[in-house]
Amino acid sequence: MTTIRQRRVGKGTEAAEDQPSEETNVKPDGKILPDPPGRKVWNILSITIGGIVAISLGLLTSVYVATLHENDLWFSNIKEVEREISFRTECGLYYSYYKQMIQAASIQQGLHGLVYDNKTESVRTINILERMNVYQEVFLSILYRILPIQQYLEPVYFYIYTLFGLQAVYVIALYVTSWLLSGTWLSGLLAACWYITNRVDTTRVEFTIPLRENWALPFFAVQIAAITYLLRTHLQPAQQRLTLMAVFIATFLFSLTWQFNQFMMLIQALALFILDCLDMLPTAKVTWLYIIQISGLLLVCVLQFFNSMILGSLLISFNVSVLIARTIQKNLKTGGLLNRLGKLILHVLLVLCLTLLINKFIKKILNLESDEHIFKFLKAKFGFGATRDFDANLYLCEEAFGLLPLNTFSRLSSTLLFYVYGFVLFLLTVAAVIVAFRNLRGSDQVHFKEKKEEYTVTLKPDAAYSLVHTVLFGCLALSTMRMKYLWTSHMCVFASFGLCSTEVWKLILKCLHLYTSQRTQVIRYSIPIITLLYIAFKFWPGIMDELSELREFYDPDTVELMNWIKSNTPNTAVFAGSMQLLAGVKLCTGRTLTNHPHYEDKNLRERTKQIYQIYAKRSPGDVHGILRSFGTDYVILEDSICYERRHSRGCRLRDLLDVANGHLAGLPLLETKGTSHDFYQSSPRACQLQ
Repeated sequence: MTTIRQRRVGKGTEAAEDQPSEETNVKPDGKILPDPPGRKVWNILSITIGGIVAISLGLLTSVYVATLHENDLWFSNIKEVEREISFRTECGLYYSYYKQMIQAASIQQGLHGLVYDNKTESVRTINILERMNVYQEVFLSILYRILPIQQYLEPVYFYIYTLFGLQAVYVIALYVTSWLLSGTWLSGLLAACWYITNRVDTTRVEFTIPLRENWALPFFAVQIAAITYLLRTHLQPAQQRLTLMAVFIATFLFSLTWQFNQFMMLIQALALFILDCLDMLPTAKVTWLYIIQISGLLLVCVLQFFNSMILGSLLISFNVSVLIARTIQKNLKTGGLLNRLGKLILHVLLVLCLTLLINKFIKKILNLESDEHIFKFLKAKFGFGATRDFDANLYLCEEAFGLLPLNTFSRLSSTLLFYVYGFVLFLLTVAAVIVAFRNLRGSDQVHFKEKKEEYTVTLKPDAAYSLVHTVLFGCLALSTMRMKYLWTSHMCVFASFGLCSTEVWKLILKCLHLYTSQRTQVIRYSIPIITLLYIAFKFWPGIMDELSELREFYDPDTVELMNWIKSNTPNTAVFAGSMQLLAGVKLCTGRTLTNHPHYEDKNLRERTKQIYQIYAKRSPGDVHGILRSFGTDYVILEDSICYERRHSRGCRLRDLLDVANGHLAGLPLLETKGTSHDFYQSSPRACQLQ
């Protein structure tokens, strides 16, 4: 949001590419004057100090989470099997492919073992590189093999230190984004401090290290920083090309490292679409961003051996539909208010219909059903009818896929983050509504204004994007707790930007008739400094106590199970059991599995449902036949499932199976208890099939 000079002539009210910012020296003919020498030196000094602070905070965050991980598990002192067991559920599955590549006789044999894998799913050969996003494990394993570090660094440390290092990239990207939005690195400092002090709600990297989001979110933050810079006015052609390249690289890496990339970028595309329709972003740059999203996703599709789930994604269908609709409706941004509204409604309907038609056509051609469980889950979650579907109910009963708990807001409020965020969100939302309405009314009234007359309420393109981004990802986080990390990290950026923004305080002071340039500058620096002092005073002792607290990994039952499997079963043995535990079995023992936690495949989902019949009301003969059909030699039964207390009645695994099998008419799905990372903590037992 800023006060900018209004153009006398031009097409509509589209976000102006050639409008100088308030701080820029401008001649009457619109040319930009060079900065005075003293100001140039000050800018260089400020950028240098800000850059040093950014890098320092990033490195400190990396060391901080690494220390927490070490203190929590005593990772350096426990046995290798205990280290591997600490990679719970799907984390262990992903890490197992890194371990497999490290232990392979050569890089070529390691890659061949991933492309033709017959140990992840019994009696079936699958392509791991096509099915899962594990190129990061492949890259790290190759890097570890070719670098002369084997004598000094164990493979597991090379892996976890890389992830902790990415946290430094994450924090630096958040810092830079806030700095770009506000114009001062003090905003970036505040954003980084909020990220660290709200660690419980901004990251979970220290106890879910190999999780895909921990790889992907740093690149997503870099992409947002690059987009923020791209949306600034007065970029030189070379600057714009370099920024577009940075956006593409970050988008590609984000897409390559997380299977849910398409859904996150769909929300991002919706934000761009909304702002473009309301004339708040330059159309040319929005078009480039659509193309970058499509090209990045298609490149990942090629690397994943033409993964059909990517080709059938809603993101590709939506972006293509927007580009087609824009070609059809060339005069979308002309006319008065009612004319514009009518065109917009038709445009939105056209894009929606084209998206559904293109997506349905692609899925029909490819016979794609990999993501149908997600849409079943969403349909049931938002009340569009009850379902007996096992997969949908399995998600509904997991706390991570439930609504965001209310205690999240109390934690965020304790650092003042949520209060500031709400204040800035309200102000910028009001400003956005005013600007959008003014844009839709058309630009005819501009000709009746004096050349130097200024609007009181305006919104910069980068601030407008940040606003819609945080609103849409906030809605996602409120509906699905697991996705809160996408919102809370950007919340730190958005709140710190508002608190340090000249434009925000200028608007407030003008509304109160108290505006002076000096007063604005004093407030934009003094309030963030006071906030930083409050955070340091209140949370520094707690951080020091947290760093001094020492614990130790302890799971003797699972350790005993893994040791028994390695000692008493042949290497070719096939194991059945829960998805979560079997991932650990593959990592620790290398045995073949019947099923696993990577759930984005219809055949695997059906296979998992069949394996889980060991906990349903089925006869021993039926269960034995099912297990044998998958080549099972051993089945692992878990007390934590047989005598489940983590979920209430209706959400226990055996209840879900009985409902799906038609043995029960249906039970209400009740609120879950416990956390998603303590799924198997009690006495798993392996039984051999005869």
